[in-house]
Amino acid sequence: MVREQVRVDTRKLQWKCVESRADSKRLSYGRFILSPLMKGQADTIGIAMRRALLGEIEGTCITRAKSAKIPHEYSTIVGIQESVHEILMNLKEIVLRSNLYGTCDAAICARGPGYITARDIISPPYVEIVDNTQHIASLTEPIELCIGLQIERNRGYLIKTSTNAQDGSYPIDAIFMPVRNVNHSIHSYGTGNEKHEILFLEIWTNGSLTPKEALHEASRNLIDLFIPFLQTEEENLHFEDNQHMLPLRPSTLPEKLVQIRKNKKNITLKSIFIDQLELPPRVYNCLKRSNISTLLDLLNKSQEDLMKMEHFRIEDVKQILDILEKHFGIDLPKN
Repeated sequence: MVREQVRVDTRKLQWKCVESRADSKRLSYGRFILSPLMKGQADTIGIAMRRALLGEIEGTCITRAKSAKIPHEYSTIVGIQESVHEILMNLKEIVLRSNLYGTCDAAICARGPGYITARDIISPPYVEIVDNTQHIASLTEPIELCIGLQIERNRGYLIKTSTNAQDGSYPIDAIFMPVRNVNHSIHSYGTGNEKHEILFLEIWTNGSLTPKEALHEASRNLIDLFIPFLQTEEENLHFEDNQHMLPLRPSTLPEKLVQIRKNKKNITLKSIFIDQLELPPRVYNCLKRSNISTLLDLLNKSQEDLMKMEHFRIEDVKQILDILEKHFGIDLPKN
């Protein structure tokens, strides 16, 4: 645990982490201060940060389980202590950390007798299990249990729409929010026109990210929401022929905000691996041989660069362009 004495600096606005601790693998706590603020500003920032921390940060969860041997969600299986419903609830509690874009597949395949924990999940390398001791099921007999899993990265809640499926696939309620709770409080000091405020923020996370990481991510998300107000107005002013537009003065975004936005975009592109793009095996192998592993690597190439790769054809380039256009609305330059 880290705890620091709170000192108030009346010269400039600054923040500090005054307490940090990990109560367990699945619970982290952080306490932060922001000061000095003018009267009313602490409440404005505190409310916005609380909403951003709870609703704007993405998390990773198991959202579906599939097994051909399961007749329905509330059935029991001989040799397994838990019911199917209890197993699904245990899968819901598993905490994951990833740079996943969209969804990916994972699996559990174990043989009893013994305990099945999160350690038995076979997942892609870009998905990390925060606590691999989390319990899933207890096998009391020498039987084999195989379950296919779907992992998804999203935000907020995902409520399952059905309880049974004919193909043995069952949706799981997902709480993507890595921040479990947020409190904010205000300390006022000074008198009259010299009155100032200190904002205290308390953040609890599920261990998939630290409270400090959550604070940074929520701040970046809030900045992204407000940046459009600093940019050139996008509205077109049409005349009778509906073709003429009035030129608008270019906006002057603060250089630091522009750099933050650019860095965040590059981090996102680095987090999307080409094996998530549903490429044909031959095209995928050609890209891997050329050290292209992420979407950012691919976007740094032109169509001409791709054609220079060994065994690459014009049809392969067209397939890549179609996928980029369909999923991301972007294109590769010809040269």
